[in-house]
Amino acid sequence: MPIEKPNKLVDLSVSFAVEILNLVKFLKSQHETIISNQIGRAGTGIGANIHEAQYAHGKADFISKLQIALKEANENSYWLLLLSKTNYIVPAEYDRLESLCRELRITLISSINTAKGNIK
Repeated sequence: MPIEKPNKLVDLSVSFAVEILNLVKFLKSQHETIISNQIGRAGTGIGANIHEAQYAHGKADFISKLQIALKEANENSYWLLLLSKTNYIVPAEYDRLESLCRELRITLISSINTAKGNIK
């Protein structure tokens, strides 16, 4: 089996998705279903689009997939803010999850800008 090259973006997205799925389990145990469904979709959608980008049909498709992942990450920030404002998560948990989400957004923006710079 070949050894895969480390990919920070993939690793970040998988770690974030695991955190979000654990949050969804907690929210559902609290009988919260509206935001838990939304944040579960958006939180796992980031990594799904990043994985799709790895087999993109050219640079434009690659960039498009990463831009969709960035939109999902931005959406996730909104759901995290709502969960914080409605006291489903404590401020420390919000700060921790938002920090992970921010790191994903920054890395995605960097990757998108690099890919755009490589288009000839």
